[in-house]
Amino acid sequence: MAGGKAGKDSGKAKAKAVSRSQRAGLQFPVGRIHRHLKTRTTSHGRVGATAAVYSAAILEYLTAEVSFPSVHQRPRLHCMKPVQSANRSLNCYKQVLELAGNASKDLKVKRITPRHLQLAIRGDEELDSLIKATIAGGGVIPHIHKSLIGKKGQQKTA
Repeated sequence: MAGGKAGKDSGKAKAKAVSRSQRAGLQFPVGRIHRHLKTRTTSHGRVGATAAVYSAAILEYLTAEVSFPSVHQRPRLHCMKPVQSANRSLNCYKQVLELAGNASKDLKVKRITPRHLQLAIRGDEELDSLIKATIAGGGVIPHIHKSLIGKKGQQKTA
């Protein structure tokens, strides 16, 4: 065949795959959002490619805006301090999300799990007293009673 390539590998190295999230510069999964949009639509799964990118960008922006408010806003109030009742739950949500994000960063993972939420809530004294709910999949907080911890040089006699 004239003009065709000589073989499958004609001297060029195969380029590494780049995800749509990386192309768009987003952290949220564009491919997964596109798949979910296709399953939820009534027009036989026809969804434009840019719709998923736009939706992922909106979700990422809203998550970042709730987690880290802009610099020009008032300083974040602790959720136990008296504020307007409408803003109280939003401030608590921001604080829990920020603490859980810090816990996930400490463990070097990008996804916040119920365990991170549990560690964040139980680690803060005021949030612990405010949120008494059991978090499914959160595990337990490690605690060893002081009397069970022996001194370094001391050995138990049985």
